[in-house]
Amino acid sequence: MNTNPKIGSMWMRRGQQAAVLTPGTNTKRHLAGSMNWRTGEVILSEPCSRRNANLFLRHLDDLRQRFRCYRRIHVICDNAIFHHPGRCKKVREYLAKWGHRIVIHFLPTYAPETNPIERVWWHLHEEITRNHRCRNIEELLDLVFSWLAAGPYFDIETSVYNAARAA
Repeated sequence: MNTNPKIGSMWMRRGQQAAVLTPGTNTKRHLAGSMNWRTGEVILSEPCSRRNANLFLRHLDDLRQRFRCYRRIHVICDNAIFHHPGRCKKVREYLAKWGHRIVIHFLPTYAPETNPIERVWWHLHEEITRNHRCRNIEELLDLVFSWLAAGPYFDIETSVYNAARAA
Protein backbone atom coordinates (compact mmCIF):
# COMPACT_ATOMS: atom_id res chain seq x y z
CA MET A 1 0.00 0.00 0.00
CA ASN A 2 1.17 3.50 -0.80
CA THR A 3 0.10 6.84 0.56
CA ASN A 4 0.09 7.98 -3.06
CA PRO A 5 -3.00 6.16 -4.35
CA LYS A 6 -3.18 3.95 -7.39
CA ILE A 7 -5.18 5.93 -9.90
CA GLY A 8 -8.02 4.16 -11.63
CA SER A 9 -11.48 4.63 -13.01
CA MET A 10 -14.33 5.21 -10.60
CA TRP A 11 -17.97 6.21 -10.68
CA MET A 12 -18.89 9.85 -10.14
CA ARG A 13 -21.67 12.21 -11.12
CA ARG A 14 -21.70 13.38 -14.71
CA GLY A 15 -19.78 16.62 -15.08
CA GLN A 16 -17.93 16.25 -11.78
CA GLN A 17 -14.33 15.26 -11.23
CA ALA A 18 -13.21 13.38 -8.10
CA ALA A 19 -10.26 14.84 -6.25
CA VAL A 20 -7.49 12.36 -5.46
CA LEU A 21 -5.01 13.52 -2.82
CA THR A 22 -1.30 12.96 -3.18
CA PRO A 23 0.41 13.68 0.13
CA GLY A 24 3.83 14.27 -1.43
CA THR A 25 6.23 11.83 0.19
CA ASN A 26 5.10 8.35 -0.75
CA THR A 27 5.18 6.01 2.25
CA LYS A 28 4.83 2.30 1.50
CA ARG A 29 3.89 -0.78 3.50
CA HIS A 30 3.91 -4.33 2.16
CA LEU A 31 1.74 -7.16 3.41
CA ALA A 32 2.58 -10.84 3.39
CA GLY A 33 -0.46 -13.04 3.33
CA SER A 34 -1.55 -16.59 2.75
CA MET A 35 -4.90 -18.20 2.23
CA ASN A 36 -5.96 -21.39 3.96
CA TRP A 37 -6.95 -23.63 1.07
CA ARG A 38 -9.63 -25.45 3.10
CA THR A 39 -11.38 -22.48 4.73
CA GLY A 40 -10.51 -19.45 2.59
CA GLU A 41 -9.21 -17.63 5.69
CA VAL A 42 -6.54 -15.02 4.99
CA ILE A 43 -3.56 -15.09 7.35
CA LEU A 44 -1.55 -11.86 7.42
CA SER A 45 1.78 -10.87 8.89
CA GLU A 46 2.60 -7.42 10.19
CA PRO A 47 3.21 -4.91 7.39
CA CYS A 48 6.79 -4.07 6.55
CA SER A 49 8.37 -1.17 4.70
CA ARG A 50 10.19 -3.52 2.30
CA ARG A 51 9.06 -6.50 0.25
CA ASN A 52 11.97 -8.87 0.75
CA ALA A 53 13.17 -12.14 2.29
CA ASN A 54 12.82 -10.80 5.84
CA LEU A 55 9.09 -10.19 5.32
CA PHE A 56 8.69 -13.61 3.69
CA LEU A 57 10.52 -15.43 6.50
CA ARG A 58 8.55 -13.58 9.16
CA HIS A 59 5.39 -14.72 7.38
CA LEU A 60 6.63 -18.33 7.31
CA ASP A 61 7.26 -18.06 11.08
CA ASP A 62 3.72 -16.74 11.55
CA LEU A 63 2.33 -19.66 9.56
CA ARG A 64 4.43 -22.12 11.55
CA GLN A 65 3.08 -20.71 14.81
CA ARG A 66 -0.49 -20.44 13.57
CA PHE A 67 -0.57 -24.02 12.27
CA ARG A 68 1.60 -25.62 14.93
CA CYS A 69 -0.75 -28.63 15.11
CA TYR A 70 0.11 -29.49 11.50
CA ARG A 71 3.16 -31.65 10.86
CA ARG A 72 3.75 -30.11 7.45
CA ILE A 73 2.64 -26.79 5.98
CA HIS A 74 2.53 -26.38 2.22
CA VAL A 75 3.07 -22.82 1.00
CA ILE A 76 2.37 -21.89 -2.60
CA CYS A 77 4.49 -18.95 -3.78
CA ASP A 78 4.95 -16.85 -6.85
CA ASN A 79 8.40 -16.65 -8.37
CA ALA A 80 9.75 -13.65 -6.49
CA ILE A 81 13.49 -14.00 -6.13
CA PHE A 82 13.32 -13.91 -2.32
CA HIS A 83 10.98 -16.95 -2.24
CA HIS A 84 13.53 -19.28 -3.90
CA PRO A 85 15.96 -21.19 -1.69
CA GLY A 86 18.20 -21.56 -4.74
CA ARG A 87 18.45 -17.79 -5.17
CA CYS A 88 18.16 -16.47 -1.62
CA LYS A 89 20.59 -17.50 1.10
CA LYS A 90 18.24 -16.50 3.96
CA VAL A 91 15.46 -18.72 2.61
CA ARG A 92 17.90 -21.60 2.06
CA GLU A 93 19.11 -21.31 5.68
CA TYR A 94 15.55 -21.05 6.99
CA LEU A 95 14.46 -24.17 5.12
CA ALA A 96 17.55 -26.04 6.31
CA LYS A 97 16.18 -25.52 9.81
CA TRP A 98 12.41 -25.72 9.17
CA GLY A 99 12.14 -27.65 5.89
CA HIS A 100 10.74 -30.65 7.74
CA ARG A 101 7.64 -28.51 8.56
CA ILE A 102 7.40 -26.07 5.65
CA VAL A 103 7.31 -27.13 2.01
CA ILE A 104 7.39 -24.41 -0.64
CA HIS A 105 5.73 -24.95 -4.02
CA PHE A 106 6.10 -22.54 -6.92
CA LEU A 107 3.46 -21.42 -9.38
CA PRO A 108 4.18 -21.07 -13.08
CA THR A 109 5.99 -17.85 -13.95
CA TYR A 110 3.72 -14.91 -14.85
CA ALA A 111 0.53 -16.71 -13.84
CA PRO A 112 -0.98 -14.70 -10.96
CA GLU A 113 -4.43 -16.05 -11.85
CA THR A 114 -3.34 -19.44 -10.44
CA ASN A 115 -2.66 -17.98 -6.99
CA PRO A 116 -5.83 -17.56 -4.88
CA ILE A 117 -4.31 -14.83 -2.65
CA GLU A 118 -3.79 -12.64 -5.73
CA ARG A 119 -7.59 -12.37 -6.08
CA VAL A 120 -7.78 -11.05 -2.51
CA TRP A 121 -5.08 -8.45 -3.27
CA TRP A 122 -6.93 -7.45 -6.43
CA HIS A 123 -10.18 -6.88 -4.50
CA LEU A 124 -8.25 -4.98 -1.81
CA HIS A 125 -6.79 -2.63 -4.39
CA GLU A 126 -10.12 -2.16 -6.16
CA GLU A 127 -12.11 -1.46 -3.01
CA ILE A 128 -9.60 0.29 -0.73
CA THR A 129 -6.31 1.50 -2.16
CA ARG A 130 -7.38 2.70 -5.61
CA ASN A 131 -8.14 6.45 -5.50
CA HIS A 132 -8.05 6.43 -1.68
CA ARG A 133 -8.12 9.73 0.17
CA CYS A 134 -6.03 8.81 3.21
CA ARG A 135 -3.64 11.47 4.44
CA ASN A 136 -1.11 9.07 6.00
CA ILE A 137 -0.12 5.42 5.98
CA GLU A 138 -1.68 4.71 9.38
CA GLU A 139 -5.09 5.82 8.12
CA LEU A 140 -4.69 3.64 5.02
CA LEU A 141 -3.60 0.62 7.08
CA ASP A 142 -6.64 1.08 9.34
CA LEU A 143 -8.89 0.98 6.25
CA VAL A 144 -7.13 -2.11 4.91
CA PHE A 145 -7.32 -4.05 8.18
CA SER A 146 -10.96 -3.03 8.71
CA TRP A 147 -11.79 -4.30 5.23
CA LEU A 148 -9.97 -7.58 5.84
CA ALA A 149 -11.55 -8.01 9.30
CA ALA A 150 -15.06 -7.49 7.87
CA GLY A 151 -14.64 -10.55 5.68
CA PRO A 152 -11.55 -12.59 6.63
CA TYR A 153 -12.76 -15.57 4.59
CA PHE A 154 -12.68 -15.56 0.80
CA ASP A 155 -13.89 -18.03 -1.79
CA ILE A 156 -11.18 -20.03 -3.46
CA GLU A 157 -11.62 -19.47 -7.17
CA THR A 158 -11.10 -22.81 -8.82
CA SER A 159 -12.16 -21.91 -12.35
CA VAL A 160 -8.52 -21.66 -13.48
CA TYR A 161 -7.78 -25.26 -12.49
CA ASN A 162 -8.69 -28.20 -14.65
CA ALA A 163 -11.46 -30.37 -13.28
CA ALA A 164 -10.32 -33.75 -12.01
CA ARG A 165 -11.13 -36.48 -14.48
CA ALA A 166 -11.72 -40.11 -13.72
CA ALA A 167 -9.28 -42.54 -15.32
